[in-house]
Amino acid sequence: MADAVRNIDKWRAFGVHLLTASGAFLAFMSLIAAGEGRWVAMFGWLGLALFVDGIDGPMARKIEIKRILPNWSGDVLDAVIDYATFVMIPAVGLYLSGLIGEPWSGVAAALIVISSAIYYADTRMKTKANYFRGFPVAWNMVVFTFFAVQPSQAVAFGFVVLCTVATFLPIQFLHPVRVVRLRVVNLSIFAVWSVLGLVALFNNFDSPDWVRWGLVLSGLYLFAIGGVVQIQDRRRR
Repeated sequence: MADAVRNIDKWRAFGVHLLTASGAFLAFMSLIAAGEGRWVAMFGWLGLALFVDGIDGPMARKIEIKRILPNWSGDVLDAVIDYATFVMIPAVGLYLSGLIGEPWSGVAAALIVISSAIYYADTRMKTKANYFRGFPVAWNMVVFTFFAVQPSQAVAFGFVVLCTVATFLPIQFLHPVRVVRLRVVNLSIFAVWSVLGLVALFNNFDSPDWVRWGLVLSGLYLFAIGGVVQIQDRRRR
């Protein structure tokens, strides 16, 4: 009986790994859409990948997947897929769309993929409070906002440079699910950003101003709140 229970636990744990691995297929579909210039479809697939990325971690921790399947690294699997969905495909979309113009779209894409590769090799990526140390290469959200808001080429390129530099700075950035502090507020604002993103996709990135401003303001909150909390904590000390 005990062996049967252990086998069930192993298959359940492996099922979570398969769920994580499904992000690779979603990345593949997103890349195909990017190559065909179907930007709504590209971000739609990336959105599904982001949803999977948001639920597989809590599931893995709940069933203690590292204890049940110690020979399979969910962290490595997650990092491989995250690099594709958070970094590579958004960079491809940014480059192919020409949003920043030539040759700066190519320069921006190079900054994104190189800085992000270095970031994933940093063993200090997370703080004890589950904040990211440095900009957490969330280029899927950044590039999506570019498509939805259509900023000037100079503003878009400048923000890419800012995020690239912030990747290597000791500034904490929010993980909206795992950070306990202000979790309800953080998750609520992330939900607002997500809903507005769906509206932008539905409108084929031709959204009214309130959607664009909502994306900018909620996105800036998610971008900056970790650093704001960090400054407040240092002042209290």
